[in-house]
Amino acid sequence: MILADLVRLARGFWRSLTSMRTALILLLLLAIAAVPGSLLPQRNVNPENVAAYLRAHPGSGPWLDRLSFFDVYSSAWFSAIYLLLFVSLVGCLVPRLRHHLRNLLTPPPPAPGRLNRLPHTATRTGTGAPTEVAAQLRAALRSQRWRTTVRTEDGGAVTVSAEKGYVKETGNLVFHFALLALLIGVAVGSWYGWHGNRILVAGPDSGFCDTVQQYDDYHGARVADVYRWLEDANSK
Repeated sequence: MILADLVRLARGFWRSLTSMRTALILLLLLAIAAVPGSLLPQRNVNPENVAAYLRAHPGSGPWLDRLSFFDVYSSAWFSAIYLLLFVSLVGCLVPRLRHHLRNLLTPPPPAPGRLNRLPHTATRTGTGAPTEVAAQLRAALRSQRWRTTVRTEDGGAVTVSAEKGYVKETGNLVFHFALLALLIGVAVGSWYGWHGNRILVAGPDSGFCDTVQQYDDYHGARVADVYRWLEDANSK
């Protein structure tokens, strides 16, 4: 009984997390969480400004430092929002893409047997064979970018089914997958990227750096720190 309740709660949480509404809320939270990184100096970019800010604000500075406001983009709370947004987008977009591809590969459904039950119907009388009328109707619909299919029923009646609206959904999916690719690029860049700073002064020094010791500030890739930590753990 407890296991069934846990499974039901997990499914409800997953449905809520993978909804587009939750993804939009997480995207808004990510934008808000990035604001302190633009307003406050960041330790990985300019540690001197961070030290100066802490000296100028002895009361609020240490509290901001404890909350990782000087390391926003590597903080636990920013990473949590980032990962939740990534999981939400993947869980939302993959089923939508599968459903969209299935609809694109499936011909339009058969025409309803009783058109008078539809909210909007009309009747036209024409001359010619049913196949000729169906071909003319199909050509007119295809000229307006409708997906069409012609079926011959058992009694000899010819029906034309048409549908459209997939271009909008395709553009929507392309946009959201581009956003997902952007998030993956930012994550990969944060994991494997590195940067170094060198203060240039007037004089004979050309400012060229070919060793790590010549940089005034150097931050390697985070994956290198993980490898270094694993090597230290194995050596012990």
